[in-house]
Amino acid sequence: MIVVAGEALIDVVVDRDGDSSETPGGSPLNVAVGLARLDVPTTLVSQVGHDERGGLVVQHVTASGAEIVAVPTTTGRTSVATAHLDVGGAASYDFDLEWSLPRQELPRCHALHVGSLGTVLEPGRESVLDLVEQACARDTFVSYDANLRESFVDDHDLARAQVGELGARCTLVKLSDEDAGLLEPDSDPDDVARALLRGERTSLVILTRGRDGATAFTAHGETSARPRPIEVVDTVGAGDAFMAATLAQLWDLDAFRQPGPGLELAADEVARLVRGAIEVAAITCERRGANPPRRQELPPGWPV
Repeated sequence: MIVVAGEALIDVVVDRDGDSSETPGGSPLNVAVGLARLDVPTTLVSQVGHDERGGLVVQHVTASGAEIVAVPTTTGRTSVATAHLDVGGAASYDFDLEWSLPRQELPRCHALHVGSLGTVLEPGRESVLDLVEQACARDTFVSYDANLRESFVDDHDLARAQVGELGARCTLVKLSDEDAGLLEPDSDPDDVARALLRGERTSLVILTRGRDGATAFTAHGETSARPRPIEVVDTVGAGDAFMAATLAQLWDLDAFRQPGPGLELAADEVARLVRGAIEVAAITCERRGANPPRRQELPPGWPV
């Protein structure tokens, strides 16, 4: 089983014509749903309110095949993220959320995934970091998706330190070129990724570049791939779909059953990992909102 810890909320998507729709979202929730749809046993540890929106979140997660530990918010309200789409389908976000997750005991699992606002916002951040420490104490694989939001980065030095400290505790670190730009505005994103690869437990760093694809960095080299041509509906949840697909492929490879937290992947496996994740992200971009595909919706032989 893979445990995902972090925020669950309602995405209010406002298109360029001003029309809006509401769907469950939040980066960790999207990763958990994406994993379950790819037939990986998954549990999401999160917070929701005792309201109609909270019920929608729980229903969405369980309908996708994942389990959820739904800790109540102190206000009783479910958090909301409003995504405003530009003419190209890219999203910018405003947030109204609470993240006060109390300390949790990490369930028995093969891997733990954390990231996004759940690793930034106090006081719940401390509970997520405690789950990471529990996983490290068990030599369990940990993955981390920085998924930074500019509106939550007030202190760039602090953000850089936090990402570096947490990333060093994780086997796999994913970040986007936009994340790298927020952390190191004057640096090449590739150099930011290479620096994260020097973490004490880090074996793989993946840098995503939107329509330009992604690059995987390991101690043995670097591998890049680009997506096929697509017609983008929007980019909501694309990075989360990429993350879920990466973890699902590692699950298929039995990578989490290797002794210790590290990864031992051949060069062709790393290349296939990147291509497979890009394809899942591309399919998500062809759909409205964070709606990752199920395994049977993927091309025959995925990943190829």
